[in-house]
Amino acid sequence: MPLKTTSTNAVPAFLAMAVMNASSQLEATGADVIHLELGQPSSPPPEAVNRALADALAQTSTHGYSLAFGETALRRRIAAHYADFYGVTTDPDRVVITPGSSLAFALAFLAAFDRGDRIALATPGYPAYRNLMLALGIEPVLLPARAEQGWVPDLEALAANGAPLPDGILLASPANPTGVVMSDDEVKSICEWCDRNGVRLIMDEIYHGLTFTGRPATALSFSDSAIIVNSFSKYYCMTGWRVGWAIVPPELLETVERLAQNLYIGPPRPMQAGALAAFDDYAVLDRHVERYRENRDILIRDLPETFLGDIAPSDGAFYLYADISHLGMRTPDSMALADAMLREAHVACTPGIDFDREQGHRHLRLSFAGSTADMKEASRRINDWLPKFLAGQ
Repeated sequence: MPLKTTSTNAVPAFLAMAVMNASSQLEATGADVIHLELGQPSSPPPEAVNRALADALAQTSTHGYSLAFGETALRRRIAAHYADFYGVTTDPDRVVITPGSSLAFALAFLAAFDRGDRIALATPGYPAYRNLMLALGIEPVLLPARAEQGWVPDLEALAANGAPLPDGILLASPANPTGVVMSDDEVKSICEWCDRNGVRLIMDEIYHGLTFTGRPATALSFSDSAIIVNSFSKYYCMTGWRVGWAIVPPELLETVERLAQNLYIGPPRPMQAGALAAFDDYAVLDRHVERYRENRDILIRDLPETFLGDIAPSDGAFYLYADISHLGMRTPDSMALADAMLREAHVACTPGIDFDREQGHRHLRLSFAGSTADMKEASRRINDWLPKFLAGQ
């Protein structure tokens, strides 16, 4: 008799990671692959971070369990960061350190929602939001945020035709995959709309710091009921360290703590020691942002207009969301195009279908988090390869 399976077996794959796996297999054969598939900075974290980790590893006191919410010193430093960066005062007791931001989202879903609840999220959007909701029995309500809407979702559409409002809404700014940065007025309006309608807001601010048009406000400036999620992965160049954080409303803290204790006991202590030093040199980190801007401009300048199409503004993060529907393919197919580009041009990127199940076949996400030399080489390879690919269509 076959063993029982569950509905979680139907959770879709995260295609960006699948492309990374395919890229690694190709590299194992000796191929030189340019990586545009992952939002992974090519720069190391500031040297102070590495030194702090090395010092922590030499101290036996850092080898034991951490508190469920993380080390007090790091929680206080993150609270101070909100004062430094945004001029916002927050209680360190509301700061929750997590093993990567992905677990911060899991804690938020489990603490604030029940099975069967509905959470609206922008599409195109980060696929792991939707996939994790499905695994937890929460219904994702896809809210279009496409080119004709300026890539920003219309919250009023949630109540169109008398439909019941969702229990929550999850938004990101800067957004993945589009790089769209909401204005401070837009973030304030969203916070007020959620508070007015009794809808719990989860705000993904993982790409804060990575903006090219000035520093945006945090949703924490406008709402005490919102759950704010951030991470050391992107701006701080610490993707593999797996340290994230959340700012949690007081009424959810006890539930979140119990969940954290049972899910992972506590975040890794040595990694937190390194993270504590990440705030010591904003100047180094901001120089990386200038390089990302240069990388973005290289791709926009050097890639064919028909390949980029109606791209999103990309005022933040490190992604271009290219519209391939103008290439002249018989049927736009981002999966086929990405696969061929990896195999034949040795340039890896992520199919748009990962971010938008309805229209993502028309898009590719290109990450410009790598080196400037890689952006130039990727552009050269794509320009050489694309006419040959289209000729075979």
